[in-house]
Amino acid sequence: MIHSMTGYGKSVLQLPTKKLTIELKSLNSKNLDINSRMPSIYREKELTIRKLLANTLMRGKIDFSIYVETTAEDTSTQINVPVVEQYMQQLKQVVNAEETELLKMAVRFPDALNTVREEIDDSEWQLIQTNINQAIAALTDHRLDEGKVLETDFRKRVTNIEILLDKVVEMDPERVEGIRERLVKGVEELKEKFDENRFEQELIYYIEKLDITEEKVRLKNHLSYFLECLGSKDSNGKKLGFISQEMGREINTIGSKSNFAPMQQLVVQMKDELEKIKEQLLNVL
Repeated sequence: MIHSMTGYGKSVLQLPTKKLTIELKSLNSKNLDINSRMPSIYREKELTIRKLLANTLMRGKIDFSIYVETTAEDTSTQINVPVVEQYMQQLKQVVNAEETELLKMAVRFPDALNTVREEIDDSEWQLIQTNINQAIAALTDHRLDEGKVLETDFRKRVTNIEILLDKVVEMDPERVEGIRERLVKGVEELKEKFDENRFEQELIYYIEKLDITEEKVRLKNHLSYFLECLGSKDSNGKKLGFISQEMGREINTIGSKSNFAPMQQLVVQMKDELEKIKEQLLNVL
């Protein structure tokens, strides 16, 4: 079962004094690229979070975010009362103002406010880690759903190529006979005597050079292998990409050897289907 690299996962954790929203967004990328945004209190856990994401999500451009909303009357910033009072006493000697005005000026001076550094405790971290796993699970489910859509499209495209390949096989005898007739007619128009046995040998050699039997068989095998990998347990977009390259190589060779306009038209249609497969493969995990 293939997975898309596109997905979204979210988890909400309500703590006594705050609400945490954990979000994961994923887009396609050749490698794993993690971008994280979180309050400074959780920065000490960033490496752990990155390892957790890397072990589970494997590939893609990952945006990880933790948003915090305070839900209680609690603040980490406190007034440094002795310092503020000292500032106000000094200001009284400089300006003649009411207490309120003096206070407004005093709190703007250095050290008037103390910010108490928050620390994350083990119990809180365990809850956060559980919710991160929940967000990862939601993202993985989203990737799987997107992968099912991609798989349906891939199977449709492969079936189209198989149908076109069958038409190529049906058309091949007509193509070979047409090549033979053109060569015979061309030699006859020269109005020169020639060794018929030697000509027949050269004709057979030329037609064998344009034979596409091996390419047809290999392309058929590549199509079957592609479908087999689609149904495998693991999602491997790179492997499917390699198979599609081999499919393209055989299709191109058939086109270069065909020397027959109706067959070349079928080859163009096969190339079009294969390009659509390749475009979608960029988004497969």
